Amino acid sequence: MDQRISLITLGVSDLDRSVGFYEALGWKPGNDWRAQDVAFFQCGGIAVALWSREELAADSTVADSGGWGGVTIAYNVGSPAEVDAVVAEAESAGANIGRAGAETPWGGYSAVFVDPDGHPWEVAHNPHWELAPDGSVTI
Repeated sequence: MDQRISLITLGVSDLDRSVGFYEALGWKPGNDWRAQDVAFFQCGGIAVALWSREELAADSTVADSGGWGGVTIAYNVGSPAEVDAVVAEAESAGANIGRAGAETPWGGYSAVFVDPDGHPWEVAHNPHWELAPDGSVTI
């Protein structure tokens, strides 16, 4: 198995609301999500999908306890000012702010917003990683 990820699917309780949230962040679905009941967003070299949480749990053969699944998604940017700008944009789109931007113990700067379905997103500036113009990172 190659060391890569092709798709991350987020289980959501209301697909219309969730697509609207991500569209408010400037994301554009790459498919007819209303007809397919799943929205796919191209994100660099991977895709992110929004799909019914109930159907995702059944398809993944897991019991949905309704709690946090132990995963946080990260979005890296080029500066602390960009962290604050992205978090402000997410808040305007309807996100809850879990943690405002602040310096980190590892020498960077990060914040956390939580989407309408409880998925946490860390927005981070890591001065120790190379950030390419397309947003990909080299560690």
